[in-house]
Amino acid sequence: MEAFAVPDVPEIRAGDDLAAIVEERVDLRPDDVVVVASTVVSKAEGRTADLDAFPAGPRAVEIADRLESATGDEKDPRFAQAVLEESTELLMDEPFLLTETRFGHVNVNAGIDRSNVPGADLLLLPKRPSESAARIREGLASEAPIVVTDTCGRPFRHGQRGVAIGWAGMPASRDWRGEADRDGHELEVTVQSVVDELAAAANLIAGEGDGGTPIVVIRDWSFGDHEGSDELFRSVESDFVRQALRKWDYED
Repeated sequence: MEAFAVPDVPEIRAGDDLAAIVEERVDLRPDDVVVVASTVVSKAEGRTADLDAFPAGPRAVEIADRLESATGDEKDPRFAQAVLEESTELLMDEPFLLTETRFGHVNVNAGIDRSNVPGADLLLLPKRPSESAARIREGLASEAPIVVTDTCGRPFRHGQRGVAIGWAGMPASRDWRGEADRDGHELEVTVQSVVDELAAAANLIAGEGDGGTPIVVIRDWSFGDHEGSDELFRSVESDFVRQALRKWDYED
């Protein structure tokens, strides 16, 4: 497998054609996978905003005050309002905001970015990242699969890693259930989230900060002869951590 960054990607602005930008720079093959950072997808879709677009309601003011008390850092209630409006559920409201986005992804602050946003205060995640991926794929002559990524932390570990939040042209997961391991034992629970693994591999190439490159091509990787699944985000009924968080209170 080979992974390489798409070179010389310009600063993306609202209305830019990401598919055209990729095809101008790379001779894509049909079995390539194009991995695109959500930041540039959001910019192309005009998902920038100013804090003044989110006048704080009573709940946002209460959340900001509580966060400020818990962390000692000043919190802007307009940012809390933006997080509330971009979320379907607030799983934790101190010492940080853990949310579920409208498309099912659980992350901090609804994935709202406050860096690398020229001319605006906030960069919101794409509204429906899998639909965004499908639109980019439709613009490619090769119709290569697309994975849209974000970076987020993991419980029990330091640091962030790339994860998939949208995809098109391939299943999200390889389903190994029913196949045998090396000792001939039948696999009963193994479902491999390949879109997350491709996102993490691409993030190693893309990097972070001002030297980051937002689009990566994965080449000579094959899904293989496996059943596929598009399940990525756990349902509430099967997510025991979320169920526990709903009953949890923070104590400083």
